[in-house]
Amino acid sequence: MARLFITPREIDFISDLTKEITKDVIGQKIYYYHVREDLTEVHEIYEEATDKVFDPPIEMEGMVEWQPEEFSTTRYGSEESTKISVYLHARDLLDKDLQAKEGDYFSYGTIFFEVTSVIADKQIFGQVEHLTGFKIAGIQAREGQINVRPIGPLSESFTDDDAVQTAFVQQRGASENILGETGDVRQLQADGKLDKPITGPKEVASKGGISTTDSSFYGD
Repeated sequence: MARLFITPREIDFISDLTKEITKDVIGQKIYYYHVREDLTEVHEIYEEATDKVFDPPIEMEGMVEWQPEEFSTTRYGSEESTKISVYLHARDLLDKDLQAKEGDYFSYGTIFFEVTSVIADKQIFGQVEHLTGFKIAGIQAREGQINVRPIGPLSESFTDDDAVQTAFVQQRGASENILGETGDVRQLQADGKLDKPITGPKEVASKGGISTTDSSFYGD
């Protein structure tokens, strides 16, 4: 598509729309752990780090492509491995000052994954400087590679307070919502091209009932 018709305003509009779908509708998220190479000691012979140092986790909304576990049998017994792909919004990475790299880690549910590849997904209408996002491929991390407690949601089989997510709150370009700071930026709002939503971020949360339909979404 010619640049005559796809101007910066159209690029911002496309970016804001995809953010709205990812952040305000889908609601999937990972927690990203960037490895601090400057603080991590690497073995001078094997070039491996037994104790990695991480930045605090960054909550990133994305679209998760989950794959079933794979099992293999070795001389030491049965081994389980899980692979996963996550699509992250290109501008969301810029907004949160995060550069995804191979060798970093992220958690999704109870499992930690090591980033094995970071692939640019698509250009927006062939404009090389504007990307839709990145596909982050991860493989289940070996035990001991990252020793931190995963952040929920986890699983219904756990009893932790954050094991099951009971509230989903939209962001809609607000710098913060009732859950805290969002780091969300909608460019058309930031540039004054669009007004902020009158009603603000909406919330879907349990109202204390047992039934899954007892939710603020239905107005019960």
